[in-house]
Order: sequence, then C-alpha cells, then structure tokens
Amino acid sequence: MASMRIERRLWAEGYKHVAGVDEAGRGCLAGPVVAAAVIFPPEKRVRGVKDSKLLPSEERERLARRIRRQAVAVGVGRCSPTEIDELNILWASMEAMRRAIENLEVRPGYVLVDGNQVIPGARWPLEPVVKGDQRSQAIAAASIIAKTERDNIMRSLHDRHPEYGWVTNVGYPTRYHYDALNELGPTPLHRKSFNLGGPDPQIDLFEIEQDVQAQARLDQETPARVEM
Repeated sequence: MASMRIERRLWAEGYKHVAGVDEAGRGCLAGPVVAAAVIFPPEKRVRGVKDSKLLPSEERERLARRIRRQAVAVGVGRCSPTEIDELNILWASMEAMRRAIENLEVRPGYVLVDGNQVIPGARWPLEPVVKGDQRSQAIAAASIIAKTERDNIMRSLHDRHPEYGWVTNVGYPTRYHYDALNELGPTPLHRKSFNLGGPDPQIDLFEIEQDVQAQARLDQETPARVEM
C-alpha cells in the first residue's frame, strides 16, 4: 500500500486538508487527459490503495468507489484532445490537475502533486512528489480515480469508433491502434499534435503492449469480490 508519511508530516504541521493529485492518459494517442484530486481525513487509511497501474480493472473500480465514500472530497478535471493540441500534453496535464483541485468541494490547505512539476499559477501551498503514487496515499488514490474515470470515458467512446480498439487499449499506442490509424486515419478524438503514423522511436511499443496484455490477464485472473 502507498505510504502516508508525507501526509502525516503535513498533518502534524497543521494542514488538515492535504490533497493528492495525479493524472491519467498523458501518453495516449486519443481521448482526454484526466486528473483527479483527493483529500482524506487525517490518519484515514484506505486499505488496498496503491499505484493504479498495479491494480486490475475490477479492483480499481472497487477502490474508486471506496475512495469516494471515505474521502473528504474528490475532484476531477480533464483537458480535451483539442486543448492538448493547443497547449501541448505537459501543459494540458497541468491544467487538468488545476481543474481537478478547483473542483474539490473542500479547499485544500496543501497539495501534493505526482512527479517533479509544479502547477503554474497554483493558489495553494504545493509540493511535487517523485513516485508520488508510491509515497503518498492521497496521490495513489487520485491515480485510481483518474485512471478509472478516463478508462470509462474511452470505453464509452468505443462504440463510436470500434475500429481502434479503445475498449481494450483505452487510447494507448498499440500496434492495433496504429494499424487502424494507418488504414482509416484519425478521428476527431485523436491528438493531432502526436505522431499518429507510427511509434515514436522514444516510445517502447513492446512495453506498452505488454502492459495492456498484463492488464487483461490481471482482469481475467482476479476473482470477483463482494463490495464492502
């Protein structure tokens, strides 16, 4: 499970509402980038919360429901493919995180952001946390909310454009996705500023496909659990 050491330091310093923020979908070829912000009550431990990439889909969905029930506040923000093309993916990710924080029903006293970037124009005390989804429960919870929100968006769009395989790859750059792009061209939901003709030399396509396949295996092997 993700650590609470950073949150405990901040709670001890008098920050009651500590928000964790993370995004999902930064490396995708299609769809929005989605961010989430989560605030837990001081000392609230939510069993099972860890980096969303390490969880099967069903477990992520179950944890997302639990997080929403037990959090003080949850906020979600997104930037569309058009905004990504206008801003670039880094700035769009930052903007999605800013929107997620703004959408919290409770104003945060302090914000922990996954990664090594700060959110431009932030109106809150803010701290970037490298590998934050391992080092902060609030960030890990935000990663779960962002991932489930975005995956559900992409799966809901699959019927509109079934040729691209979004029900399984949720917009990530797999060979199947590139083959469909080369045959059919991009949809209005594709990010035109990305290389849509084939994998970027800096992208490990094999690793991405292994991740997609591993996720499918996790989903098949994980037994159904009763909601608590």
